[in-house]
Amino acid sequence: MPSSIAILDFGSQYAQLIARRVREAQVYCELFPWDAPVRQVLDLKPKGFILSGGPASVYAEGAPTLPPYVLDSGLPVLGLCYGMQLLTHVLGGQVDPSPEREYGPATIEPLVPGTMLDAISAVWMSHGDRITRLPEGFVALARSANSPIAAMGDFTRKYFAVQFHPEVNHTPNGAALLRHFAIEICGCTPDWTPGSIIEQSLRRIREQVGGDRVLAAVSGGVDSTVAAALVHRAVGDQLVAVFVDTGLLRQGEPAQVVAAFHDQLGGAELIAVDASGEFLKALKGVSEPEQKRRIVGERFIRIFEGEAQKLGQVPWLVQGTIYPDVVESSAPDRNKAARIKSHHNVAGLPQDMHFSLVEPLRYLFKDEVRAVGEALGLPASLIWRQPFPGPGLTVRCLGEVTPDRVARLQAADAILTQELAAAGFLGKGGLTAQAFVVLLGVRTVGVMGDERTYQEAAAIRAVVTDDFMTADWAHLPYELLARVANRIVNEVHGINRVVYDITSKPPATIEWE
Repeated sequence: MPSSIAILDFGSQYAQLIARRVREAQVYCELFPWDAPVRQVLDLKPKGFILSGGPASVYAEGAPTLPPYVLDSGLPVLGLCYGMQLLTHVLGGQVDPSPEREYGPATIEPLVPGTMLDAISAVWMSHGDRITRLPEGFVALARSANSPIAAMGDFTRKYFAVQFHPEVNHTPNGAALLRHFAIEICGCTPDWTPGSIIEQSLRRIREQVGGDRVLAAVSGGVDSTVAAALVHRAVGDQLVAVFVDTGLLRQGEPAQVVAAFHDQLGGAELIAVDASGEFLKALKGVSEPEQKRRIVGERFIRIFEGEAQKLGQVPWLVQGTIYPDVVESSAPDRNKAARIKSHHNVAGLPQDMHFSLVEPLRYLFKDEVRAVGEALGLPASLIWRQPFPGPGLTVRCLGEVTPDRVARLQAADAILTQELAAAGFLGKGGLTAQAFVVLLGVRTVGVMGDERTYQEAAAIRAVVTDDFMTADWAHLPYELLARVANRIVNEVHGINRVVYDITSKPPATIEWE
């Protein structure tokens, strides 16, 4: 097991970003609810703890508290924002409401030379309380206009805390602070690399499945392909891959997936199942997004169970679940997070399925998955392919999913993809991380050929992001947007209006459903 950091989440909107920054320093970490079972956290064998921010006040009734094992461990601790206030409160310092709240950019002044704060001046604050008296053994390390103690440290016990958020991009050099804590103070070895991830994954997969046969659900996307490639490298011909054509894929995708699989994993057996009629029938009359996701998840599992029986009852199913899926679905290991949506391969699975899951990517972010794929030798054209949701076009076809609407969406999405690729906005080094078309489920009045039309509206969604936990809308050129909209309205029957989604994540998610 690599040396690691345990991050305790006290409800911060930035908690996943803390994990991202630590991973970027090539140090493994995991994110736990603040009241996670002690054994679950300590099984990680962390070399230090990071306490996240959060919306509560330490004096509020029911406010999250610091688990005793954190200080009892004798390990280094870094508190961020609420984590700083909590550490102060527990160790006997004083926390009071600030006369002026601090939200947004601020400037700190280091008070002790030669610390990890020397390279930090501009920071991002988000707090209403502040430290007014240090706990015993601490010294003030920095101050700001509204926080006389903006950072503090106890060098003997290796307890440190900052009032700002080093994990956000608005704090330049904040990532260096987290790296310094993990490596220099906690003594972690920066060995969380694609090579080490592959080595550990292969060992765990072999230990998990033994000599059993394994089914892999492949969709042609980067997640499922990298997961299948890892399992294939681990257990060879014990792997049988299953590709299910749901009828909800992008235009021409079924043939592309089969061809790509044979090119890259030619030694593995592939079973292709055309279940498009079955999926569309199950979705008939359904418009509620969570129900659509659950239907797709259940249909997938039933089909895989059927294939397993044909092969003599295969007990294991490989899925390309990644960390953002786990977080957004509020899976059991993230039980304090609010469920944002049910990913069909996490919270959308039926309770009575007859498989045990093999999920080698479960704790990886998207960029880590791509790095692993490249290290496995998979081609850039596959690794940097546009992400595609497990439930398929159901989550981009708002309202009822019908064959006509799916065909309409496929055609519009193909036009967007063609134009973005031609303009250099797709693939590795491209200016968008993900882009697609959404059918909005509403009809609008238009005029075409001097005649009134009453047809569907479509939205273009294009985002830039490193990790898919947060994202900003892509600032595509007006000329490119105009060309895409013009082609969609003229070439796709049934769409007479195109709009562009300029909402970031958060508050929106990348997909509309």
